[in-house]
Amino acid sequence: MAILRQFFLGAIVIAGTLAIWLAYVPSAATWVAGTGLLDALGIELTDTTPPPPEARRSGGGATQVITAAVTQGTLNDRITAVGDGRALRSVIVRSEATGRIIEIAFDAGSYVQEGAVMVRLDDEAEQIALERARLTLTDARDEVDRLSSLQNSGAVTTVQIRTAELALRNAELEIRQAEFDLAQRVIRAPISGWIGLFEVDQGDRIPAQAELATMTDRSQLLIDFRVPERVIGQLKPGMTVELSPLANRGQVLIGTVATLDNVVDRSSRTLRVQARIDNGDDTLREGMAFSVVLHFAGEQYPSINPLSVQWSSEGSFVWVVREGRAERVPIVIRQRNSDSVLVEAELTPGEQVVTEGVQSLRPGTEVEIAKDQAENRASADATNRRRG
Repeated sequence: MAILRQFFLGAIVIAGTLAIWLAYVPSAATWVAGTGLLDALGIELTDTTPPPPEARRSGGGATQVITAAVTQGTLNDRITAVGDGRALRSVIVRSEATGRIIEIAFDAGSYVQEGAVMVRLDDEAEQIALERARLTLTDARDEVDRLSSLQNSGAVTTVQIRTAELALRNAELEIRQAEFDLAQRVIRAPISGWIGLFEVDQGDRIPAQAELATMTDRSQLLIDFRVPERVIGQLKPGMTVELSPLANRGQVLIGTVATLDNVVDRSSRTLRVQARIDNGDDTLREGMAFSVVLHFAGEQYPSINPLSVQWSSEGSFVWVVREGRAERVPIVIRQRNSDSVLVEAELTPGEQVVTEGVQSLRPGTEVEIAKDQAENRASADATNRRRG
């Protein structure tokens, strides 16, 4: 009895082990079936092999997928550069004469109108020279008048009269020279603009051509930058330019192309371009660096959802739904955007490309758009028709 009991227990253990093996090892059923053991025992196995992807379809029919429509997009040619800001006008104020500064009429940083007095130099010597020239002029006029009155009496000669007239002319020129020298003692604003820091102080003695300060008209700024020669044909004055100060890249300003140079730099193959931007709030300064962006409209290409792009050893492709079946279409990516991809491919705007469910697709696979997506699309179309 003990031997029989042990025999039955061993058989139960073997049967349990065999059942576990068959349940968790798919290839075990094939091997056991080949031995004929299951037939001898009268056991029939159910096929537990998972179906291929093509067979895993909704209701055993077409494969359900989610799609997105192909649209048309423009390939943007974007040029970026770094530009230097210059004031619309910038002038170094210099002294035309040597002398001591007796007055500085404006503080540094002030706005000055063109022609306003900025600096005065001592002018005592020039005042004296002007008075002397005036006395000489008065005496020369009197002499010409006296000789002219005696001309008919024969007491004076023509030569004497001409000599007196020449002296009068010289006296007039001396007056002009004295007035000019006196005017040089006053330094006026050459343009309307803001004064920079003064390089001199009141009481300083300065030589001729000494730099006193820099004046800038920064109501507008000129931005110098360079572009590659391949876009020269697309550049035109008046084009819009995006400008961002490098010190504050979050600030985007809009300017326009003002001037194009007429010579391409041979070493860099670039063209110098000058843009103009308004600075009415006076927040920008000459010498600031700017990030410059130019946009050029390019060619038209099909635009697709980034999720639809697939890859293989042959390159990139998408699955397109045509007449209810999946068709594989190779693509060449031309531009990636945050929400779309521009491609070169045989795609027509309005066609549906598969974005989800691509794992089950093969060329010619019957597909249908997921029910919820179809309902949402129908609802959106109805809404658009009502709005229209």
